[in-house]
Amino acid sequence: MDKTTSAPGEKREGRGIKLNGMTRYVLRRILIAAITLFVIMFILFMLLSLMPGSPFNNEEKLSPDQLAALRAHYGLDKPVIQRFLIYMWNMLHGDFGVSYNIQQNMPINRMVGARLPVTLGIGLEAGILGAVVGLVLGIVAALKQRTFLDAGATLISTLGVSLPSFVFALALSYFLGFKLQLFPLLYDTNRPFLSSVMPVIALSMFMLASVQRYTRSEMVSILESDFMLLARSKGISKFKLIARHAIRNTLISVVTVMVPMLVSLMSGSLVMEKIFSIPGLGSLYITAIQSNDYNVVLAISFVYSVIFILAMLMVDLLYVIIDPRIRITGERG
Repeated sequence: MDKTTSAPGEKREGRGIKLNGMTRYVLRRILIAAITLFVIMFILFMLLSLMPGSPFNNEEKLSPDQLAALRAHYGLDKPVIQRFLIYMWNMLHGDFGVSYNIQQNMPINRMVGARLPVTLGIGLEAGILGAVVGLVLGIVAALKQRTFLDAGATLISTLGVSLPSFVFALALSYFLGFKLQLFPLLYDTNRPFLSSVMPVIALSMFMLASVQRYTRSEMVSILESDFMLLARSKGISKFKLIARHAIRNTLISVVTVMVPMLVSLMSGSLVMEKIFSIPGLGSLYITAIQSNDYNVVLAISFVYSVIFILAMLMVDLLYVIIDPRIRITGERG
């Protein structure tokens, strides 16, 4: 009687330990992420303070006294450490300051908030398109080795890796935008979906090619592994082998390279924004750096850093979703 009652209790206790272990892991990662963000912002703030000039360099008509008054008004006359602490305190309360010269006195929240959905939307669409098509082409190429399908998928991946994204953008603009007039040549805020088709395709090509090559390589090595040969000899059907073992184990490896590429796409592409006149964060970021608009640079850097850190955490959690046998602690069930 004692044995039968203790076993379930031990099982429940074991589950509790796993849950607590996962909770501790997530909390530890969040703490590390917060420290990392703080260090990034500190280094960037120090570097910006060391840059020559000031945000008011273009104000040629201002006298030295007027420039000094402007610096005092925006708090730029304070010691750099004090300015950093004030900035971080305000940032924790959702205040990223105002623009000094791009759109003078415009709150950064409004400037970034208007452009962030455009950049993230196009980047996310390009990432999903590149990941899905790349996975499908990689799986087909691995299953149909040394066939016409394999050669075609390899050709696409070679072109995607070799040619810069702006080449695809210019080709799409000429044929689909200018010749066939299927999509607007420049981004139209009234037609966001049609305006994003060509940028999304052009941006997705490098990720598509990279994912295809990596997927094919990983899946071929898994299909030719001793484990798969042993499973075949036990009479397991080909469909189960591919679906339950080959694709699952391939995804675990591919996710590692896929997520950082997705983050880079979501962070925006300056070249693509210039070609299609996309009102995204990339062009604003470069303008802010050139004009020494410190608050804009810091705010966009913070957004990019948050996206990247969250993506890295997502990679670890995706491992568990793809293969539940993988534990956060690194143990296998």
